[in-house]
Order: sequence, then C-alpha cells, then structure tokens
Amino acid sequence: MSVNDYKSMRKLVAALAAAGAVVLLSMPAASAQAPAASATRQPDVVYIPTPQPVVEAMLQLAEVKKTDVVYDLGSGDGRIVITAAKKYGARGVGVELDPALVKRARQNAAAAGVADRVRFVTQDLFATDLRPATVVTLYLLQSINERLRPKLVRELRPGARVVSHVFNMGPEWPAAQTVTVERSRIFLWLLPPRSL
Repeated sequence: MSVNDYKSMRKLVAALAAAGAVVLLSMPAASAQAPAASATRQPDVVYIPTPQPVVEAMLQLAEVKKTDVVYDLGSGDGRIVITAAKKYGARGVGVELDPALVKRARQNAAAAGVADRVRFVTQDLFATDLRPATVVTLYLLQSINERLRPKLVRELRPGARVVSHVFNMGPEWPAAQTVTVERSRIFLWLLPPRSL
C-alpha cells in the first residue's frame, strides 16, 4: 500500500467513523506486494460499504443492462451485484476474501429475491477468471487498481466496462469518464479493441 493510499484510506475511515458508520478493519498482509492465489490471506483493504446512491451511479455510468455479467471485486455485503440483478436484471458475481461477508452477501441476495441471478465466492480477486465479465466494479485502492490493470486488459473483452469508486487506475490509463456523486468520484474505463 502506498503512502498516498494509506492516507486516503485513513481519511475515509475517519470520516465514516465520525458519521457513525461501522468499519471492519483488516490490515494488509505483509506480503501483499505480490498477488496470492490463496483465499486465506488477509484483505488488502478495509471493508467500507459503498453508499447506495454511489452504487446506483456506478451501475448507471457503466450502462448496465439485462445482458451484462457484473463482477464486483471485493464485493463485501454484495450490494453492487444485488442491485445490478434487482434493478437491471443482470447476472453478477461477487468476489470477496472474507467468508463472513460472503455469507452475508448470499443472505442479502436471498432476501432481495435475486439469489438465482448472482453468486458470491470466497476468492482472491487476482486469482479470479474475469473473462465472463462485461462489467467490473471496484472499491479498492489505487495501488491495487494499478496492479489489477494488466489482468483487466488481458482478460476482459473489448467493450467491457470497468467502474471504480474513489480510486483511479493511474496516469497510464486515464478514465473515459469521471462523475461525482455525494462527494465521491466514480471513474469509468472502456476496454478498447485488441491490437493485432
């Protein structure tokens, strides 16, 4: 985790704590520099739920539709893929390291009546096959987004959309569009056609 990522996350956690939000703290593993294939490693980021208006804006910015498959990397309680399924009829996959959050997400999907359209897996996002995704949503850190960028470019099909809450992909991959919702920036990238 870079110093800027750490400062940004501390500031965000402090603001949420001041607002009375519950924050599950999980510090990054010491070996978080290289992606691990094991789901037993510790999460690289703290779990902070994306506010529902931001969830709605992320899905709207990605122009999610019924034919989409939405992957949320670091899916927490499942709210993004559940909203994509409930509001747009899309299918979704939530990828999360914390088994307790995966269990909660599955319960939330059942309660929302979309358990047949979404699934949640306890898995490292770097070990996840992203090829079926047409939309990928993120609320990670910029350093993780930057490490993830080559995988996104390699595995996603041309025309796939990537949407990130708060953190961008670095200067090498500028966003196609940026919007602000409730003081949160949301970034959109479109996967270009593959080079010959």
